[in-house]
Amino acid sequence: MKKSALFLLITVYSYCAAAQNIVIIGRVVDSTTKSVLAGASAFCPNTTYGSVSNSDGLFFMRLPAGGYDLAVSYTGYERKLFRIGTNQSAADTLLVELTKQEKVMEEVAVVGSNEVPDGWNKYGKFFMENFIGTSPNAVLCTIKNPEALRFFYNKKRNRLKVTGKEDIIVHNYGLGYTIRYQLDSFSYDYNTNMSQFTGFPFFVEMDTSVEARSQFIKNRARTYLGSRLHFMRSFYNSVVNDEGFIVEALSGNSQKAELVTDLYNEEQYALDSGEVIVGWKGKYRISYKNVFPNKTFLEEYKLPANSRYQPTILDISDGFVIERNGYFYDQYDVVNFGYWAWKKLAETLPYDYVYQ
Repeated sequence: MKKSALFLLITVYSYCAAAQNIVIIGRVVDSTTKSVLAGASAFCPNTTYGSVSNSDGLFFMRLPAGGYDLAVSYTGYERKLFRIGTNQSAADTLLVELTKQEKVMEEVAVVGSNEVPDGWNKYGKFFMENFIGTSPNAVLCTIKNPEALRFFYNKKRNRLKVTGKEDIIVHNYGLGYTIRYQLDSFSYDYNTNMSQFTGFPFFVEMDTSVEARSQFIKNRARTYLGSRLHFMRSFYNSVVNDEGFIVEALSGNSQKAELVTDLYNEEQYALDSGEVIVGWKGKYRISYKNVFPNKTFLEEYKLPANSRYQPTILDISDGFVIERNGYFYDQYDVVNFGYWAWKKLAETLPYDYVYQ
């Protein structure tokens, strides 16, 4: 009887533990011939989770509960992107059909480009500041293969564009990650001084000494506090104010702000099947009060040296949805200005990061 009870207990525990994970089984094939593509890369951007398809085109991943993007790519083929959530069914194998890239159009684009031959020498430092950042951890980051970057300058539009011939390898010796970044494009508009970049970073833990890892843990915690990831997780768990965030709604284009005291009202906050649906629209100011803003940020943004809060402005077009791990969508509908935008890649943590 005791053995049966113990077996039942272990079974229930194993089931509950499995329920906290998302199991992804996929098969990668050519969209035309349906032949399997062995060696295809499958990974969740902004995480440490990735896999490679085997000789049968199959890949497998087990993810902690939450939300993720899943990127699948193969040399010479167009990349495919899927959104994965806690409610993902593991009953069926995910069929990924990749389409071959059109090389003709790619070659025409290269011929008609405004590529700068010595782009890294001319724009490398500028690119580092606007892609990696100017924060404390930025000075501890290096790009291992700068030759993979291509720089294009459009004189008529006064705009710089940067793309990657292959994955950009970034060593972040501040947070202890090697980042493989599939850079689609980076652009900077000199007319508006606005930069934006799109791509898919994959994080790999650095293999290092115990002492160095101890410092990484401290640096990661410092980076996490007040970050967008911290805010989204706090919002999901309904502890925004308890975690040190202040939320204000901004009126139109003015700086008039109204403190949001009821963050979890039914009209703008709803829990549905493990996801939190936020019905915000317009501009909101998110301030974090538990850690002072970095002095470099205050200098760059010409803010008073005695400022106590980390300020961020969110411009939201049509709400967003948050998953348990802080992943949210659609991310293109939420534009950041201020502290979160300033932190850039050097201060980015993967979605599977656990605060210690």
